Amino acid sequence: MVSFEMNDRKKIGLGLTGFGIFFSFLGIIFFFDKGLLAMGNILFISGVTLTIGLRSTMQFFMKRQNFKGTISFGVGFFFVVIGWPIFGMILEAYGFIVLFSGFWPTLAVFLQRIPILGWLLQQPYIRSLFDRYRGRRVPV
Repeated sequence: MVSFEMNDRKKIGLGLTGFGIFFSFLGIIFFFDKGLLAMGNILFISGVTLTIGLRSTMQFFMKRQNFKGTISFGVGFFFVVIGWPIFGMILEAYGFIVLFSGFWPTLAVFLQRIPILGWLLQQPYIRSLFDRYRGRRVPV
């Protein structure tokens, strides 16, 4: 059973995940700086682990349908560390999309509840895209 209460461990995990995304963004902005990209990856993975727990993280990354994304993300991280940051980030981006594609429905519902952005997403032509995702479960 997943607990939705916000304890200190989850707050720290969300902060680390946010900093991981921020450092990865800075690494891309600074011409694929491998130090910033590696730091961003480490912070992101440790943040996800603290947010959902070690067991859930291992189960998520070791699911049979997530192997392609896990291997792609891991090999991309390895390429970033050894000095091929552009190729590594391409592999990581592919792995990220494959791994977290199941979270898009949850993200779509969340974005529709944000005040101004929600109004834009409620427009008929955009809403038809989001209606496909209603009722799907998060893959954790």
